[in-house]
Amino acid sequence: MSSSDIIEIRPVAVVKRESANENERDPTIVSKIVFSEEMTDGLTGIEDFSHIHVIFWMHQVNDSDKTLIHPGGPSDEPVGIFATRAPIHPNPIGQTVVEVVKRDKNTLWVRGLDAIDDTPVLDIKPYPDWGDGRFKIVQDFRVPNWLRELIEE
Repeated sequence: MSSSDIIEIRPVAVVKRESANENERDPTIVSKIVFSEEMTDGLTGIEDFSHIHVIFWMHQVNDSDKTLIHPGGPSDEPVGIFATRAPIHPNPIGQTVVEVVKRDKNTLWVRGLDAIDDTPVLDIKPYPDWGDGRFKIVQDFRVPNWLRELIEE
């Protein structure tokens, strides 16, 4: 491995939940993202957005669970890990769009974050993306049948 293969990432915040036993997949739960004090100025204006992307490190994913094949949906046909949102990717990076509830100094309260208590947050970005004088929002998308079946269960 050469030095160009090394990526150094430092968390900017940590997820704090009311209880470590909360169901992180419950989209109604509000959790806090507590940024380091030196990041406070970087949050200026973020509360003007209704939603943000939260990029985080899934620090409790077990390396021995990682595989490049994952069972699909109800049909159990395998799919590549990159075709899923399963946490066992080669790099356990999570990304979720969440609703911004409020901000107070270096703390954001957000709804819909599917990260557990004490999860390191790598970055946040406003939603939606924009460029060329317009918002970039995908409205016409496709998904595989196994995912449609899974969602309908």
